Amino acid sequence: MDDRLKIGNRIFTSRLMVGTGKYPTNEIMKRALEESGAEVVTVAVRRVNLDRKSESMLDHIDRKYILLPNTAGCYTAGDAIRTARLAREALDTEFVKLEVLGDEKTLFPDNEALLEAAKVLVKEGFTVLPYTNDDPIIAKKLEDIGCAAVMPLAAPIGSGLGIRNPYNIRIILETIKVPVIVDAGVGTASDAAIAMELGCHGILMNTGIAGAKDPISMAKAMRLGTEAGRLAFLAGRIPRKLYATASSPVAGLIE
Repeated sequence: MDDRLKIGNRIFTSRLMVGTGKYPTNEIMKRALEESGAEVVTVAVRRVNLDRKSESMLDHIDRKYILLPNTAGCYTAGDAIRTARLAREALDTEFVKLEVLGDEKTLFPDNEALLEAAKVLVKEGFTVLPYTNDDPIIAKKLEDIGCAAVMPLAAPIGSGLGIRNPYNIRIILETIKVPVIVDAGVGTASDAAIAMELGCHGILMNTGIAGAKDPISMAKAMRLGTEAGRLAFLAGRIPRKLYATASSPVAGLIE
C-alpha cells in the first residue's frame, strides 16, 4: 500500500518532522535526527547563520535532509514575510513553516497576522505550512488562502502536554482536505501515537526529543510511535463499548 505523505509538490515516506533546537550538542542532534527517520528538518531562520561564512548549525545537518525553514520568533506579519524571503534566497527552497506569534508567554499564534502573512507568501509562490491554534475556522481559512498544509498545535510550544483538544483536531480533519500536521506540545511517544490515531497526516516536534534525558532514544521512540499510530489509524480500531464482549463467543457451541 502506498501510504506516502504529499505536501505541495513533494512526497515523503516519513510522517515525522523534527526540529534542530535545544539539543545538548550538535553531535547528539545529528544522531537524534538519524534515529527519528525524518526526511524533513526544520531550522529557525532568525537563529542560524545562513551565509555559512562562519560555523553554523547547518554545517552539522546532513545534506540528505530536506530543510524546512521556519519564521520562529516573528511577532508581526511583516517580520515573518521578510524572514521567509530571506530563507528562500539563502536555502533555495519554496517551503516555509510560517509562524507569527502573538504572545511571548504562551507563544500562541496571532491568527490575524498569520492569515495576512500567508496570503502574501502564497501569492509569491511559497509552499506555506502555517503554525496555528486548533481552531477549525482558521484552519479552513488557511486552506482557502492556498496553504499546502495546516499545522495546529496540540498544546503550547515546548509544554509536552500532548493533545489537549482532540475533538477540535478531529473537526479540522473533517473540515479541510490539505494535510494536517500536529505541531507543538507532543511530549512522548504515546502523544505521537494518539495524534496519528486521530488521523493526522504527520507530526512536527522539537522539544519532546531535544529536551528528553536521552534525545537519541526518544527520537527512535517518537519514530515508532508515529508509525504505530498511523498503522493503527489505517487498520481501524474496534468500537468502544461499555460492557464486555467475549473474545471466544459461545453462540453455536454444541452442548
